[in-house]
Amino acid sequence: MSISAASLITLLLLSSTTTTVISTVELPKSDIDLLEFPLNLEYLEADFFSWGALGGGIDSFEPNLTKGGPPPIGAKKANLSPLVRDIVAQFAFQEFGHLRAIQETVAGFPRPLLNLSAASFATIMNAAVGKALVPPFDPYASDINYLLASYVIPYVGLTGYVGASANLQSPVSRRLVAGLLGVESGQDAVIRTLLYESAMLKVRPYDYTVAEFTDKISHLRNTLGKAGTKDEGLIVEPAAGAEGRIAGNVLAGDKNSVAYDRTPQEILRIVYGSGDETKPGGFYPKGASGNIAKSYLKT
Repeated sequence: MSISAASLITLLLLSSTTTTVISTVELPKSDIDLLEFPLNLEYLEADFFSWGALGGGIDSFEPNLTKGGPPPIGAKKANLSPLVRDIVAQFAFQEFGHLRAIQETVAGFPRPLLNLSAASFATIMNAAVGKALVPPFDPYASDINYLLASYVIPYVGLTGYVGASANLQSPVSRRLVAGLLGVESGQDAVIRTLLYESAMLKVRPYDYTVAEFTDKISHLRNTLGKAGTKDEGLIVEPAAGAEGRIAGNVLAGDKNSVAYDRTPQEILRIVYGSGDETKPGGFYPKGASGNIAKSYLKT
């Protein structure tokens, strides 16, 4: 059977067009809320990685995924080596897929306003070290700076997926979260491994090593989360390492090396930088979106 040139062109255009189809499976409302909530983190990761590696965000590559939400504040291309740029570009495209996978399962919501400016990350780093760094920390300045800034992000999301998994009712929801968790965990492992290679090097011009920065960031997240230790830096006391026998901590986990979990409230406290799920700020100047996040916002 022959195909006309016009028909062939039509087929090619259709095959290259990204479409979003909402699942026809009926999910419990609690599942829908728990699946929509992580869109907040996925939007942030997608834009941060895409801008950092490729010089443009979701709007440049998959504009339909934003659902009309505003562009992020202050995001820009980072000064990265070819290796790190390639890895981060892979992360970016993976995050586009994550957004699509969630939006094909639940309706979702427009991208919230994100603050990905150097000043936003500088504020986090200042809070982590307990003083104003001079010059201000710039996440876009180098491989190490960008990887430290990246250290801040995927781990929070993956602990959220671990926390959500126990509360999901539908097999469809559980399968989606398991798949998302697998890749998010992989991203976090790659970031931690790249940083671990330089763990004892100073982050110039500051008087802190890479490992010290990760420890301070993790301590800050534990403090903001207000739920005990669910975060660990790259080097710990041997008693706190795997099986209580080793200081190297390339993967964070509890006493049995099982991933930590976080609730939506804990995540909001961290990403707002306020320690309070009712007080937006940090990466989300106007607050996160979705029913769960909005339920905590003061009117």
